[in-house]
Amino acid sequence: MIHDGHKAWVVDPGDAAPVIEALDELGLSLAGILVTHHHGDHVGGLVGLSHRLQGPVFGPALERIPEPFQPVRQGERIEVLGLQFEVIDVPGHTLGHVAYFSGSTATVSSLGRPVLFCGDTLFSGGCGRLFEGTPEQMHDSLDRLSGLPDDTAVCCAHEYTLSNLKFARAVEPDNTALAQHTAWCEAQRAQARPTLPGRLDVERRINPFLRCSEPAVRAAARSRAPAARTPTEVFAALRQWKNEFR
Repeated sequence: MIHDGHKAWVVDPGDAAPVIEALDELGLSLAGILVTHHHGDHVGGLVGLSHRLQGPVFGPALERIPEPFQPVRQGERIEVLGLQFEVIDVPGHTLGHVAYFSGSTATVSSLGRPVLFCGDTLFSGGCGRLFEGTPEQMHDSLDRLSGLPDDTAVCCAHEYTLSNLKFARAVEPDNTALAQHTAWCEAQRAQARPTLPGRLDVERRINPFLRCSEPAVRAAARSRAPAARTPTEVFAALRQWKNEFR
């Protein structure tokens, strides 16, 4: 949720109840909703919020989102509480998945830096499973997100960070930045604090799925899939490894 003290927008409301609770606690009206993809844990609250909603629902044009919603595509811009958000197509997790990026440093979101709502495409230390898309699509999507500004706040949809970092350390056990970030995240979770939002420059240093051209990551991927040569092939090997990782 982002708000200006009066109006709020929410992203991917999988459940209406906590949204309504937050609106009531803060005395906010629900001005709009952004949806990144069609999975139930991202759209399950739409119907339950319809009686509180005073504005539009924006969602990916290529996916079936509960009606009514306004379809959006790559390059379109949406105004949210005075912030301009750009729609970025990021297929891979699902075929029509989109992300929303604002380069504004306005403080309406209390972050004061660029903001990325990336759904289940990019996680801290990881990425989403390929339920519908191809490795080529997901790798390209992650490359485009990786090109956003260093201080971008990565607002992903799930707190999977510690399990993702466990895998990342299996890929790059000698990555000092990864070890330091893991220690910080463990301390955060020990105090019941979130590790999110992340920072994009940190993700580039610690997230193996953004590091498919790094020698250590390539070598680790080839230990599982010797034929992996290109960054996309390295990504595919990493994603399959992660699917089986325990």
